[in-house]
Amino acid sequence: MAAISLSSYTIPSLNSKESSSKVSAFASRSKTTTVKFQFPVRRIQTGDLKFSSLSSSRTRFAIEAKKQTFNSLDDLLVNSDKPVFVDFYATWCGPCQMMVPILNEVSVALKDKIQVVKIDTEKYPSIANQYKIEALPTFILFKDGQPLDRFEGALAANQLIQRIENSLEVKKP
Repeated sequence: MAAISLSSYTIPSLNSKESSSKVSAFASRSKTTTVKFQFPVRRIQTGDLKFSSLSSSRTRFAIEAKKQTFNSLDDLLVNSDKPVFVDFYATWCGPCQMMVPILNEVSVALKDKIQVVKIDTEKYPSIANQYKIEALPTFILFKDGQPLDRFEGALAANQLIQRIENSLEVKKP
């Protein structure tokens, strides 16, 4: 049986040479699985509201990527201590790529409630067939190894968070 590698967070690649060299330098020194990226942030004030935007200041944020390997998706679903939210996607799918930052936001917002997993349907067609994935992106929320909710198509982060929370509340034992 082949091992399946699943990521609970997906971090889009950085294309600038400067960012790549910082990441490479960090990765070569680090012996842990934590990956840190530097993002400059500038605060601007508009009336009474404050907004953050990218700029040349030196504020640093750490984003943690966790990659885990399981013998099967079923192994992950049954052994997870939290409900598992699975994103079935493909690299060529535009709406799937649009969901990357949204899923990162959802993963952070609901980190204590769910585990977010992404499965590339091109790499794992047997899993896609097992769950009858016919459109992308398709999302399935699992609890105790069983599907709890399923839907297709892109959603905004606040809509996705609300849908997940509603599903978890309605289906509580």
